[in-house]
Amino acid sequence: MPGALHFVGFRFRLAAGLLATVAGLASISLLEAQQVSVQDRAQLLRTAPPSTSDSYSEENGVDNGRAAESPNDADIGEQEILKRVERYEPFTASVATPFYYTSNVALARNGEKGDVLIAPAAGVTYAPRFTSTLFGSFSVQRQEFYYNKYSALDFGSFDFTAGLFYILPKVHNLMLRAEYDYNRLTFSNSFNSFFDNHSIFFSAELPFRIGRAQQFSLGVDTNVSLHANPSPPRRDEFDVYAGYAVNVTRSLTLGAVGRIFVRDYRNIDRTDVSEVLALTANYRITKYFSAGAASTLAWSQSNQSVFDYSVANIGGALSLTFKF
Repeated sequence: MPGALHFVGFRFRLAAGLLATVAGLASISLLEAQQVSVQDRAQLLRTAPPSTSDSYSEENGVDNGRAAESPNDADIGEQEILKRVERYEPFTASVATPFYYTSNVALARNGEKGDVLIAPAAGVTYAPRFTSTLFGSFSVQRQEFYYNKYSALDFGSFDFTAGLFYILPKVHNLMLRAEYDYNRLTFSNSFNSFFDNHSIFFSAELPFRIGRAQQFSLGVDTNVSLHANPSPPRRDEFDVYAGYAVNVTRSLTLGAVGRIFVRDYRNIDRTDVSEVLALTANYRITKYFSAGAASTLAWSQSNQSVFDYSVANIGGALSLTFKF
């Protein structure tokens, strides 16, 4: 997931103590620390664009009308049980309304504060099918993050991605992905940015089917920043993951994904190692309408100990998805 499991803000007027520990760190300014915090929050809460691969092909994990889930789908995703159709539909339009309770709104080491937020998202993906195993991927997505008590933390995230997705049926259906991603973090309800990042995302995922209804997956992701403005929060990311998904019924899918991230910051002396565990459930109500639930636990350790944190998120989502 590039992208999976983005980033910050000038308007942070948190209650005293919420980010007080950051203010004393000599090697990084408070604004830069806040920008880094929003990158982490957006990454943990962001809704990923719809999958760019062909959901109707046997090579892509569809067997007898069941679509296998990928751990690189959204944490509260749009995984669906699909019926085979005769024509591949390259366009996907989706709207979703995720809602969460988070135990640590600012991802602070001390003085954690909990809050409820909603994160409405809308996106369009065009995934032309060049061959039976090679697909293009072009997507645009906008998402807003609104906090209940700490509204000074509100922000928006805009993404444009373009790339390729390739499946190798003779190599155990190995899935390879390469994408360019432009991410723009904005002030709430505005397109004015406070952080822009251009990056290249690479992913390799190896699925293991267990009968018709279960799948276990192993994968690696690399996200290399090409340019960021402002530059101090710029970072490269590498993660490894293992995921499990089961289709309990034709409408209900359960999943679990564990990831380990390494984040290296280019312009500051900081390296983080983070662990994320996500548990998900998705129920397809109609062909277009689905409901999901998810719980995410995350821990982060840094060589700058002031950036150590832990957080628990729990919530759900309602989504509409149309293919044409």
